[in-house]
Amino acid sequence: MARTNYNDIFAFAVVARSKSFTRAAAELGISPSALSQTMRALEERLGYRLLTRTTRSVSTTQAGERLLATVSPRFEEIEAELLALGELRDKPAGMVRITASEHAAETILWPKLKGVVRDYPDIRLEIVSDSGFVDIAALGLDAGVRLGESVEKDMVAVRIGPDERLLPVASPSYFERRPVPASPQDLVRHDCINLRLISSGTIYAWEFQQDGRPLRVRVDGPLIFSSIRLSVDAALEGLGIAFVPEEAVRSHIERGELVAMLENWCPAIPGFHLYYPSRRHQSPAFQVVVEALRYRG
Repeated sequence: MARTNYNDIFAFAVVARSKSFTRAAAELGISPSALSQTMRALEERLGYRLLTRTTRSVSTTQAGERLLATVSPRFEEIEAELLALGELRDKPAGMVRITASEHAAETILWPKLKGVVRDYPDIRLEIVSDSGFVDIAALGLDAGVRLGESVEKDMVAVRIGPDERLLPVASPSYFERRPVPASPQDLVRHDCINLRLISSGTIYAWEFQQDGRPLRVRVDGPLIFSSIRLSVDAALEGLGIAFVPEEAVRSHIERGELVAMLENWCPAIPGFHLYYPSRRHQSPAFQVVVEALRYRG
């Protein structure tokens, strides 16, 4: 179905209010003759006269008065809303939705964004915790967080954290009954704490590298979580080996509560990046969030 163009009705409202083709034409930025032709075409399209013209004045007919009473408030509402939107361009406001792993949300997003909530009361934030890779556009999200190497090439990527590495860790009590793995392949003979990626439903395969050679190991064990925090807690209890971000366990390693292994197989990788579509029109609220998260070393 063809969409109706309402420019002629808007022009009619201007003529009816000003009661002058000359003044209305000046307001609309067109010539009086072009405006007169537009009004005649509108009357022909609708099938009745809207304006009574004399050499000295213009007035509305009964049909014109009814149409003016109906459409004029609508146009005023539209103009008011457009004005409000114009003001919104310079005022950070509205919803910003971001998906991130629980670890990234707890260690990077929330520590940096809680100040935004205090400083910009008109900005609303939603942080969706998800360990997997999701289609942010399909889910109506504004941005996502991934490690830098995982960001797709057609996305804008903004670094929001330092380089990271994942480490296998276990408690000293676990190694009282099991040998320390000498290579990633040895992990298949250990009780390992797996991580399930929520969006895909798959179990994360542990990724290592040595001399530029990648190696993925699928491990097994008594526990599967979708939470880094719970994986660390289980490792502290001596229930198995967890493969987690070094930042999440550094203090436990320093206190001797956890033992790291295979560190030569665990190089640093690009840290967390905020990613979003390159074609996205950035609202002031989104720009505030990006700048608050930007990593500055």
